[in-house]
Amino acid sequence: MRNLLATAFKQKEKRVLFLASGRGSNFENAVQCIRDQKMAANPIALISDNPKAKAIEIANSFQIPVRLLPFAEYRDKSEYHRDILKQAQELKPDLIVACGYMRILKPEFVKSFPGKIINIHPSLLPAFPGLDAQKQAIDYGAKISGCTVHFVEEGVDTGPIVLQKSIEIKPDWGEIELSRAILAEEHKLLPIAIRLFCDHKLKLKGRKVEILK
Repeated sequence: MRNLLATAFKQKEKRVLFLASGRGSNFENAVQCIRDQKMAANPIALISDNPKAKAIEIANSFQIPVRLLPFAEYRDKSEYHRDILKQAQELKPDLIVACGYMRILKPEFVKSFPGKIINIHPSLLPAFPGLDAQKQAIDYGAKISGCTVHFVEEGVDTGPIVLQKSIEIKPDWGEIELSRAILAEEHKLLPIAIRLFCDHKLKLKGRKVEILK
């Protein structure tokens, strides 16, 4: 009986909340991988700050509930941040995945979900944090870039790194070519990170993330 209970506990699905602001390709790919690979994860909702985000259409196609908080309509932006925290708390997620979410999560939000928020970023952090990371890399003349999945903390793209994938920047590439190459790797990396989290394979040790065997 004890072994049966332990197995049932391990197989319990994690409640996964997604945050997205735009086209939602990482969101779509992650949900498809969760379902195709039968991960121990349940996509419970999408929260978006943009009523025109394609991610909303994608959520509807997967029959995933959407909670829309149009950032531009908030005269008091602090109210928006209170609302997104309230919505997230109501949903009781085990994991929050920010994928193309274009707002900085406030300290109150991050503190409410310690070690439970991951983000996908289009550079090899700590290089080129923030917006337009691909353009930053091209303008800087970098030879190598890539993507990073990291835990979210109060700083901008400063949290402990979970996974990274490097890409060689070819001499004739501009921002568009680099963005396309990085996105292809993001589609591979984010589902792996979600699976590792849901399978209890990630252990935070200060700034370092240990991937358990």
